[in-house]
Amino acid sequence: MELFFTIFYQPIFNLLVFLYNTISWHDLGIAIVFLTIIIRLILYPLSKQSIKSQKSLQTLQPEIEAIKEKYKDDKEKMGPEIMALYKKKKINPFGSCLPMLVQLPFLFAIYRVFFNELKEGAVFDNEALYSFVASPGSLDPIAFGFLNLADKNIWIALLAGAAQFWQTKMMMSKHKSKGAAGAMTTQMMYFMPIITVVIGSRFPAGLTFYWLLTTLFSVLQQYMVLGFKKKKELDVEVIDKK
Repeated sequence: MELFFTIFYQPIFNLLVFLYNTISWHDLGIAIVFLTIIIRLILYPLSKQSIKSQKSLQTLQPEIEAIKEKYKDDKEKMGPEIMALYKKKKINPFGSCLPMLVQLPFLFAIYRVFFNELKEGAVFDNEALYSFVASPGSLDPIAFGFLNLADKNIWIALLAGAAQFWQTKMMMSKHKSKGAAGAMTTQMMYFMPIITVVIGSRFPAGLTFYWLLTTLFSVLQQYMVLGFKKKKELDVEVIDKK
């Protein structure tokens, strides 16, 4: 736990306080915006790899479904055929998982920072500050002059859920999967935004606001990786060349 505090929690906490003291003019909302941008830029290489892998797997889904249909009575041959397809297309089926796992400590650290500092009765943690970061004494939770980031806020939670739906919808292939796989994909597209709204409405608005921002930046990164022209679905070969 001490290692997590030193490597993840403390740097993010100090970065937030530094931004709050300087370019955000002691506005926590603006500080969170800058914090989100910096973290997304740091994690961009991992996010880029994950986005490409996810989209490649989505685009390859019709061929996978064809193999499953062809070998539905021969499960032993189905697996090797699917793996051979992955190898032929030069796609790692687990390529989207590793980058997401690497990002988890960052997400958990951000969660702890906002939860510790914005919860009711929180005491500012001066001991976690680096010597070169000035202590503001406390973080004023009022953002943009009207939004209390220490309180729960259903509207920000709803916006975060809508952004989550947009992000998931964008990653889905036009070639919908059939059977259980297709049903599960559709369910996840609606289930995850609902979970985001439910959880987000119970946390301090500052944390939900960060989640909204990071989802919107993720959508922007998806456009940057996959291209702005979404009328035509990119195939696997085009994605691999990028």
